[in-house]
Amino acid sequence: MNWKMIYLARRNPGLKPEQFPQAWREHSALGAQCTNVRAKVLSVAQCSRVLDAPALPGANLDYDGVNLLGIRDRAVSDDIWSDAETLAIMRPDEPRVFDRYVRDFTLLCSEQVLRDEPRTDSLLVGFVQRAAGASDTAWHAAREAAVGVPGAGRCVWNTVEAEPPPGYPYDAIVEWWYPTDDALRAALIPQGLPASLPTATLGAIAEQRSVFMHLRVTHRRG
Repeated sequence: MNWKMIYLARRNPGLKPEQFPQAWREHSALGAQCTNVRAKVLSVAQCSRVLDAPALPGANLDYDGVNLLGIRDRAVSDDIWSDAETLAIMRPDEPRVFDRYVRDFTLLCSEQVLRDEPRTDSLLVGFVQRAAGASDTAWHAAREAAVGVPGAGRCVWNTVEAEPPPGYPYDAIVEWWYPTDDALRAALIPQGLPASLPTATLGAIAEQRSVFMHLRVTHRRG
């Protein structure tokens, strides 16, 4: 099983939206000083909200970025918060970049790649909550149907495997990758979000309590 830690981040209000990606890259660079972080975090994709195009209909504008962290194993998600180097080097810098400490907006997930195509720099990410009353069969169908979002290439379903932090009550996080931002917009603008989702997926999620974001990778490692 592949494990991930996924952030749904808001910037420090003192930063302008366009300043956030650079501040986040600077924060990530501190990880180079943390031996244990380098060993435990296998990949990083910092994805910032797209600012240089009109917002997609239905896309969320309340958050600033999503971090997709591939981790070595399940235990990393517990160990990293008490790691001495992380506490000494990275945690003190977190309030400069984010509106709260990273632990307070991070979800632990298992990854299932539904369509294995190359990663690009343009993607739609959905933080979805399972609808009340959705059966296990309907939830499974929602996952399998997720590949049917118009125009998407790579598709990944991340199941939330641990109690999420307060205010982040999501059951799955879905990645839909596109060749370019223009391709994403052309595919999704006609119906908007979440209406562009396949019927089986849309029927099993709580639409009003789910978050969809048009993102661009602004820093990656691994």
